[in-house]
Amino acid sequence: MASSKTSLFDSKLNSSAVLFKALAHPARLAILRYLAETKVCITGDISDELPLSRTTINQHLTELKKAGLIQGTVDGVKVNYCLNPQKVDELVTMANCFFNEINMGSEYECR
Repeated sequence: MASSKTSLFDSKLNSSAVLFKALAHPARLAILRYLAETKVCITGDISDELPLSRTTINQHLTELKKAGLIQGTVDGVKVNYCLNPQKVDELVTMANCFFNEINMGSEYECR
């Protein structure tokens, strides 16, 4: 069985990669934007708002939920989806830190 090459990198880079991978599709970005714009949890069908099938939207929601960027709670037969504000804050900090590091080189250290 082949070992994962990700173990060769520090935990900060691995955590960043997981979140950045979750952003690596325009549908996921659109879902995050939609949830941010509505400022409430969505109980209805998000596929009414995006030009994709319900199945495709559900696959993208699953990826965003796996990354922790959204939260889904079951309410009877429906699922309420919301942004996870703590994880979004973590993503913003992580992205800012990463881009500052590569923009300024070794002069800038992130915690």
